This record gives sequence, C-alpha cells and structure tokens, in this order.
Amino acid sequence: MDLAPTISTQGLSRRFGELVAVDNVDLRVAPGQFFGFLGPNGAGKSTTIKMLTGLLAPSSGRIEILGIDLNAHPVEVKRQIGVVPEGMALFGRLTGAEFLSFAGRMYGLDRTTSAKRAAELLDFMQLADQPKKLVTDYSHGMQKKLALAAAVIHGPKVLFLDEPFEGVDAIAAGTLKSMLQGMIARGATIFLTSHVLEIVERLCSHVAIIHQGRLVAQGSLEELRAGVEAQTPAASGNGSPSGEKLTLEQLFLRIVGGERRTEQELSWLG
Repeated sequence: MDLAPTISTQGLSRRFGELVAVDNVDLRVAPGQFFGFLGPNGAGKSTTIKMLTGLLAPSSGRIEILGIDLNAHPVEVKRQIGVVPEGMALFGRLTGAEFLSFAGRMYGLDRTTSAKRAAELLDFMQLADQPKKLVTDYSHGMQKKLALAAAVIHGPKVLFLDEPFEGVDAIAAGTLKSMLQGMIARGATIFLTSHVLEIVERLCSHVAIIHQGRLVAQGSLEELRAGVEAQTPAASGNGSPSGEKLTLEQLFLRIVGGERRTEQELSWLG
C-alpha cells in the first residue's frame, strides 16, 4: 500500500497578468524522498517553490503538505517545514547566534533550546569562530550556510531548498550534503532545486522537470531514463552508443529539447 504523499499539488497554476508562469502542475513527493525539481531558467521553478512554502498564493489549484491543505492551514504547515529561499532573507544587523536563536523562537522552541541548537549549528557549519561578526559581514557562502542552519533548527519534517549549494565551497558543500543525507535517513523529505545537475544526480532519488510552466517529466531517475531511451530509436544497450547509462544532464537536455543548441557555434570563437 502506497503511503500518502508528503507533498502533493493538483492543478497548481500561477499567472502574472497574461503570463502563465506555472500551468496546471500535479506533483507527488513521497515521504522520505530526496526530490529534485529541475528546469531551465524561467521555467517556473522558483514560482512553484514559493507557492509550496506559502510565500506566494497560487492563482488556482490545491497544495497539501504532510496531508494538510496549505491554503486552509498555512501556520500549521509552516511550523513543520524548513525553507532556504532564493534570496535567503537574513537579518544583517544580528550576529549568527542571535539570528539562529530568533529563528528557533519563531518556530516555537523555548529560549534555552533555541540557544543550545544555535550554538551546535554554528559549530557544525564552521561559523562559530567569530561570534560578534554581523550577518551582513558574512560572505555569500557563510550566509548560505546560516540560512540552512535557520531552516533546520526546529527539526522540520519537510525541507525546501532553492539553490542551496550556490556560492558554497567544496568543503562546506560536503558537510551540507552529509547533513541532508542524515535527515533523509531519519525520515525527512527534501525538495531541492538546483542548476547543478551532477549534485542532483548524486543526492536525489526522484526528480521532476518543469519547462515553460508545465511539468514534462516526473519519477525516479531510472523511470526517466527508461522513458527517454524508449523514445530514442538510435539508443542501444543502456541508452548510449557506448552502452553507458544516460546521465541526468543528458536526460534533462533530451526532455527539454536542449540538444538542438549543442551543435551551435559562434563564428568569432573559432
């Protein structure tokens, strides 16, 4: 018997005047999945994640998180999720410890628990060595780590990440990946958007691809691979002339039609 989805949408749409940014999207994310949400620039990824996290109202459609109608019970949903949004939305005039303690209190943690978890997270993220430093003076990578720390301080059941590895160095990225995989092992669900397809391929078990506002693919990597290979007459073996499996990048390009541009050249570049 299939478990009820942790994240589900029915007919989710968002219009900005005449522009249809998200068009009738039906998503299903099962409990415990590390789910990658992909698409070209302007495809509707950030608009979708803003709707899923209650930052933007849909024009039409229904969203359920953990079986709860987001429109009817927004506060109940937001207590149980963590979000690292595109712009991070940090308070620059606080120290890292002050910001994390504030985040913990906003999620309903008591003062002692908030301070304890803030200290643990700062140490884990390697941000504890300059305790008086203001957030506005953090580097971009440091701010990204702080935003992620704030998103997990209350132990969310669902974590939404919009480009979490952008501007993060390789050492920090390794630490963050380990933390996220630990959350999955403990039963959390993670919804990730990223343009770095190699990271998505290493971390995510399932993906969905949005293109021009419409959902054009959804499933496990193996299901997407099988679907693309079945539609590629020239494919042999595991989907490529050498018999190797198609990478997520190759799948993505075939699904959204990006391969047409790979043959283009700019004359002045030789």
